[in-house]
Amino acid sequence: MLRVSRSGAGGSLDHPGVLAALPRYVDIVQGKKYPKYMIAQSLPVDFSRRNTPEELWSIHDSQLEGFQEYEKGVKRKPKRAERNLLELKILLAHQLMLSCGFCERKCAVDRLHGDKGYCRAGRNFSLFSAFPHMGEEPELVPSGTIFTGGCSIRCIHCQNWDISQWQNNGDSLTPEMMALQVDSLTEKGCRNINMVGGDPTPYVWHWLEAMNHVKRPIATVWNSNSYYSLETAKLLAGFIDLYLLDFKYGNNKCAEEISDAPGYWEAATRNHLYAKKYGELIIRVLVLPGHNQCCTKPILQWIHDNLRPMTRVNLMFQYRPEWRANERTELARRLTNPEISEARAFAEDIGLKNLVRE
Repeated sequence: MLRVSRSGAGGSLDHPGVLAALPRYVDIVQGKKYPKYMIAQSLPVDFSRRNTPEELWSIHDSQLEGFQEYEKGVKRKPKRAERNLLELKILLAHQLMLSCGFCERKCAVDRLHGDKGYCRAGRNFSLFSAFPHMGEEPELVPSGTIFTGGCSIRCIHCQNWDISQWQNNGDSLTPEMMALQVDSLTEKGCRNINMVGGDPTPYVWHWLEAMNHVKRPIATVWNSNSYYSLETAKLLAGFIDLYLLDFKYGNNKCAEEISDAPGYWEAATRNHLYAKKYGELIIRVLVLPGHNQCCTKPILQWIHDNLRPMTRVNLMFQYRPEWRANERTELARRLTNPEISEARAFAEDIGLKNLVRE
């Protein structure tokens, strides 16, 4: 099918846990299947700019219901349809830019005409860096990681606070210019395009538009804090191949106090379920000092009960105090060995069977 395979470099793709949880992603990397954005480009959809937003969403949701069956039938290189599902997603996302609603805050600012909301993202991409990243999960590397400015939440311990909080403005790129960055990373042998920040959520329209212009197939990775709206979840469905989602908090109190993220639990659980239904999933759980009982354990239990024991989970112990972490006593220190052992033992005891072990 595809002439380019990127399976030779980086971490192993034949790990049983990877094959069990991410079979389609592996097939894309090995050149056996096509990324979802290409399949969405090939799915004909009858719509017009004269349709109301309500009509466009109805058409979109109807097409999404049949997307997975359509996807299974794609055996050859997809041929772009004149009007297609990806272009419908682009139109819907463009309309959301006029009254921004990509994250749970729904600031409703007109970003197409210069207004900025909580995340401070604007009309164009704000690119901070783009490079082959070797520090991600083994099955992802080398990962074509693209860091964009701004974030929908404000973690006081953020390790990328210089990007999320705009220590500089980055480089302003149109979606067409970002497509060139994607093609360059593909040519360098990256297995995927890793959309990260900050958080990629402010750039949903930008990413849909950019991937509509790329020249070579590559797997898409949505590397997010999970605090995005239902509308965004729908737009990502049928576009993203692999969701790399943070599950940060096991309750809304901690989420609001530490990350200014009201309603985080409801958003995160919904978006993980959407990710599982429409793509493949790696869940990152950063263990915070003093938060095993209130956060780590409820998160892991929910994953076990609502997804499946073979869900790929990266239980992360590399927390270090950054930015404003000293504002909370428990976050002003690193994890203790007993905290690490407790979190790992709980994950194993409840039956999570696919923990990332680098």
